[in-house]
Amino acid sequence: MLMPSIFSRDLFDDMFDARFYGRQQGDLMKTDVKETENEYKLSVDLPGVKKDDLKAQLKDGYLTISATVNQNNDEKDEEGRYIRRERFSGSFNRSFYVGEDVSQDDISAKFENGTLMLTVPKKEHVPQVEEKKYIAIEG
Repeated sequence: MLMPSIFSRDLFDDMFDARFYGRQQGDLMKTDVKETENEYKLSVDLPGVKKDDLKAQLKDGYLTISATVNQNNDEKDEEGRYIRRERFSGSFNRSFYVGEDVSQDDISAKFENGTLMLTVPKKEHVPQVEEKKYIAIEG
């Protein structure tokens, strides 16, 4: 359903509780990828994430960024109770294929002001050429 730009989502989204139907993945880990001549630069928005709750792992050519946000959703006080909590609480991750020729030491990462900045070099896959071996023929 198309809505004017003042609405961020379909109005019917509010009818369903996010606990049962899940959160839209597009809301988490918004990422900009910039390509230069020799590398890719990723900027990942991670508001509310602490550096200690953030991990980046390279395995089988995939760079995976994982994060955890903990917020107490059952919080009550003498002033009242929450009737709606929209801020995310839980774990999420996102993977990017960077190639199997990139090693962990090639990637640099910096976390500042809720933004993770990663630099991944471009590496061309160079197929290994099998060396020809000849069998000696006697005679």
